[in-house]
Amino acid sequence: MTELPKTEALELEQDGGWLTIWFNQPEKRNPLTGEMTRELQTVLDAVRDDRNVRGITLRGRGGIFCAGGDLKAFKSMAGAEGEDAHADIIAMSKSGAAIFQSVNSMPQVVIALVEGAAMAGGLGLACCADVMIVEKGAKFAFTETAIGLTPAQIAPYVLQKVGYATGRRLMLTAARLNGATAAEIGLADQCVDDAAGLREAEHAIRKQVLQCAPGAVADIKHLILALPQLEGEERVKAAAENFAGRVLSDEGREGLASFLEKRKPEWAQGAGA
Repeated sequence: MTELPKTEALELEQDGGWLTIWFNQPEKRNPLTGEMTRELQTVLDAVRDDRNVRGITLRGRGGIFCAGGDLKAFKSMAGAEGEDAHADIIAMSKSGAAIFQSVNSMPQVVIALVEGAAMAGGLGLACCADVMIVEKGAKFAFTETAIGLTPAQIAPYVLQKVGYATGRRLMLTAARLNGATAAEIGLADQCVDDAAGLREAEHAIRKQVLQCAPGAVADIKHLILALPQLEGEERVKAAAENFAGRVLSDEGREGLASFLEKRKPEWAQGAGA
């Protein structure tokens, strides 16, 4: 397995084929500081091509997921003037876009476990995960327009998660909601009562994922992300190429053989029922 980088703003836990990334600045409510996003990018880059890492969980220490962007840094930038100030804000915004895109496109299954709160950019980050599991009492807010800003870089992932009409309403109205409502509108995939429920729900997802071939997961996720940009024959061809590659892969051959021989495939050994 890939050797993980050393981190300060993050705490990393490995359990077999699963990596849990804890946001570890609870005294600040785990904001998306420059330090945290740089470390998160480094960790994701390190494991992106490692198929021994089967899944990734994002979670916050101190009972809070993520308070969103670093407002103190934003305020400092807002006080500057001139072309350099504009360029600095552009660069900062693009760095945020890069981390959202990295989480969204990871070849592994990514789970966001949300307790306490996920606000603004923190909520956008959770929307980039494949599965979002939340506490019913957790607080969610698209606060940007309420303080004169825009949820610009998270907008594509909010729309991807809940659809155009709902996402438009949520972002335009600086909507605030709890975990139960987030699940009702499809912002969250599952709502549980408490931290113990989060662990139980995550464990169930882990068991499912560990039954799946890691290369197949990576390939279908790649296709899923590509499909919205494809139409007609291009879409058919991309799907056919994807499927043919899987049939002829070592995983495909092993999976077909294991099914016919009535045994578990190699990647599912020890993964549970």
